[in-house]
Amino acid sequence: MEAVLEFLERLKKNNNREWFSLHKEEFQEVQNQVKDFYKKVHQGLETHDKIEKFKLFRIYRDLRFSKDKTPYKPHFAGSYSRKGKELRGGYYLRIRPGESFLAGGFWAPNKEDLFRIRKEFEFGDEEIRHILDDAKFKKYFRGELQGDELKTAPKGFQKDDPAIDLIRKKGFIAVRNFSDAEVLSENFEMEVSHSFQALRPFFDYMSEVLTTDLNGASLIR
Repeated sequence: MEAVLEFLERLKKNNNREWFSLHKEEFQEVQNQVKDFYKKVHQGLETHDKIEKFKLFRIYRDLRFSKDKTPYKPHFAGSYSRKGKELRGGYYLRIRPGESFLAGGFWAPNKEDLFRIRKEFEFGDEEIRHILDDAKFKKYFRGELQGDELKTAPKGFQKDDPAIDLIRKKGFIAVRNFSDAEVLSENFEMEVSHSFQALRPFFDYMSEVLTTDLNGASLIR
């Protein structure tokens, strides 16, 4: 990973097409290293989950609607989608000097899913609290979910609901940050694998919620 971080650091300082063109061969070499690493992570996920799709995001930025006209992302990132209608949620890993992290959860659930999740928390938050308070979840994710939030209660929900801190969220994401030293360590792949595995109780719970209606009946045909 040392060559990967070093290249990305230089790309950040020389984020232009001329420099990238001159170092295209080097980019392809580090990209191959990254692909191999993400493949190993994928294999680790398959030992405890079912993955339907993996996507390694392109390093080229979409400049059409951005004020930032630098053409490249100084990082590598990839996502893993869980398989089938009954397995909800996804995994994400980004490698970037000083800003590497992994995440898992529900980034932007659609209106129907968001309402269903909020109603579940309104019915009772004991189970989700138990999951967030689990020793492994606290070890890797500090026992908390991140995501954009409303400033007040959503329409139809009470401001003084005991679960309002969860109900106000618009996304439900567990995040673990990594220092460069951690990325460069020999056990980085293992730490990524253990972190993703710690998400399973959360994913299992949310999958059950999102595949049943408000009466608990299955929505899967």
